[in-house]
Amino acid sequence: MKKLFGLLMIAGMMSFVACGPSAEQKAAEQARLDSLTADSIAQVEAAAAAEQTRVNDSIAQVEAAAAEQAKADSIANAPKGKKK
Repeated sequence: MKKLFGLLMIAGMMSFVACGPSAEQKAAEQARLDSLTADSIAQVEAAAAAEQTRVNDSIAQVEAAAAEQAKADSIANAPKGKKK
């Protein structure tokens, strides 16, 4: 009985090993994972580029506003014309 039980155990383990994924299936799964990784990296890079563009636009707006304010201050502080 022990020999029969041992033989059945070995046969069961062999069937689990034989049912594993083939090399083609493993390669296809790895290609899918690589594609997902590349897509994720592309999304992160696109988000970073969009954020950098947003920051640059904000800086340009602040600089333009500062230039306008400086111009207004210069006009306001300009020496008045000579009175006769």
